[in-house]
Amino acid sequence: MIDEEIKLHAKEAEDIIYKYLPKEEGLQKRVFEAMNYSITAGGKRLRPVLMLETYRLFGGSGEVIEPFMAAIEMIHTYSLIHDDLPALDNDDYRRGRKTSHVVFGEAMAILAGDALLNYAYETACKAFDMNADVSLVAKALQVLASKPGVYGMIGGQVLDVLMTGHTMNEEQLYFVYENKTGALIEASMVIGAILAGADDEAINAVSGIASDVGHAFQIQDDLLDILGDSSIIGKPVRSDLDNGKVTYVTVHGIEKAQQDVRILSERAVNELEKLGYRNDFLKDLIISLVSRQS
Repeated sequence: MIDEEIKLHAKEAEDIIYKYLPKEEGLQKRVFEAMNYSITAGGKRLRPVLMLETYRLFGGSGEVIEPFMAAIEMIHTYSLIHDDLPALDNDDYRRGRKTSHVVFGEAMAILAGDALLNYAYETACKAFDMNADVSLVAKALQVLASKPGVYGMIGGQVLDVLMTGHTMNEEQLYFVYENKTGALIEASMVIGAILAGADDEAINAVSGIASDVGHAFQIQDDLLDILGDSSIIGKPVRSDLDNGKVTYVTVHGIEKAQQDVRILSERAVNELEKLGYRNDFLKDLIISLVSRQS
């Protein structure tokens, strides 16, 4: 069962991530508590799993991948904390738990998000102290620094906020999906390939595969916002609609959205197979995005 395999791989990634979390001590203890509260809330750990499995796809071994896995999850978690704030999505629940700003207050939630972003880079830099090719670590760090920024995740989030309540054209919608969601997925897979020593041609191919995976993942997320079960997805359904957000489903409808998730996933799998390397779980994970319910 792919669901059981995903849980096992998520647990493996989680065990690695937890090794890098800050200790809840000192005068700034409260922000450490808020950081850890959100990052230990569970979830699919999709980004670190994709990173690790891409690393394995190209024959990567060793612990150099671990601080980057922790870092990408810290960056993803910071983005969720800030997304949930009253100024943005104003969500009270995430992954079945009360969100950070509800538990710790808005000011501490903002600081916890800021802290996770900064701590992510501090964590990733630990790879320089490991027995690894420092040029590959530096190249991976460049990707980690750029993809979450204004030319990546933040850029997509900016347009998403600006266009809330307005009609979004196809180009704008693609930009949001390519960046707001796709950038971190792309960073995850590309970093895995880089640290495993893949050549530039393979890295470029992985980037394209990751773009399709990210796009499919976000469309499925939009579908779940309308068709999902709040007890399964861990947050209220129809929250995007209620907040006036333009999504792939509102633009193209449910049927085309479902069809495009399948097309994107199948294309990603086909391109993965063309690489000439084999990782059956990575292939099955990408396929599972079509039918996920959370």
